[in-house]
Amino acid sequence: MPSARPRLLYVTDLAYPARGRRYCDEDIFLTSRLREDFDLALCHPLDTAALMDAFDAVVVRNSGPVLGYRAAYDDFRERAVAGGTRVYNPLTGKADMTGKQYLVDLSAAGHPVIPTVDRPADLHRLPKADAYVVKPKLGADSMGLEIVPEDRLPGLADGTVLVQPRIDFTYEVSFCFVDHDFQYALYAPHPDRRWQLEPYRPTPADLRFAQHFIDWNGLGHGIQRVDACRAPDGELLLVELEDLNPYLSLDALGEEDRQSFVAALKASLARFLDAAPST
Repeated sequence: MPSARPRLLYVTDLAYPARGRRYCDEDIFLTSRLREDFDLALCHPLDTAALMDAFDAVVVRNSGPVLGYRAAYDDFRERAVAGGTRVYNPLTGKADMTGKQYLVDLSAAGHPVIPTVDRPADLHRLPKADAYVVKPKLGADSMGLEIVPEDRLPGLADGTVLVQPRIDFTYEVSFCFVDHDFQYALYAPHPDRRWQLEPYRPTPADLRFAQHFIDWNGLGHGIQRVDACRAPDGELLLVELEDLNPYLSLDALGEEDRQSFVAALKASLARFLDAAPST
């Protein structure tokens, strides 16, 4: 007989060695709460494609950088799209879900992002800086990141990497959304201790900035994290829009905000399961 409750396959790599964070703690907490409303099983990202047909939806959470299992992830995406599998977040995201080309495109279009190019012909678009950041478009978690002088850029900007000026920002701040609704913000007041996060009270201008990128991405359902830095002139600049498996830093929240997030996630998943499969 079919289950009376929706069945979720929750994708996580509990052993992923994140720097300064314990992904597994977050997923242990979240799954303990989701079990109150859903029948749920955990699996490693390498096992997702083989198991997903037995569930009503796949929830991709702290599954680690796709770069570590690219072939398996591509196979999962192809099979999920072909079979109409419900995946949360939906596989239609335009941001980190497909690599970081979007930063090049948004920068060229004049959006408030860290100036970003990927080819020698466009290096003149970058402001002068003491050093530059070069990182793979398909990277994550600072994998492959280099800080280099300007004279090395022409030999590195081959279309597969991002080139950005190194900015002496005041702090980094992250805005977390469920569907299109803002949930909370966290920031690192000390740039040299980027994982010592504290609650941040955003201004109306801050929220307009973050909402702009959520609206641009156009996901009808899911968890997204807008990461930004406060530039020396006070402007917020987009660092990345994480729309695949954003780490949530729930341990940095107070109990009331943590419970509010759980309630929003449960409601979002319920709406997602009730919606047409293409949303």
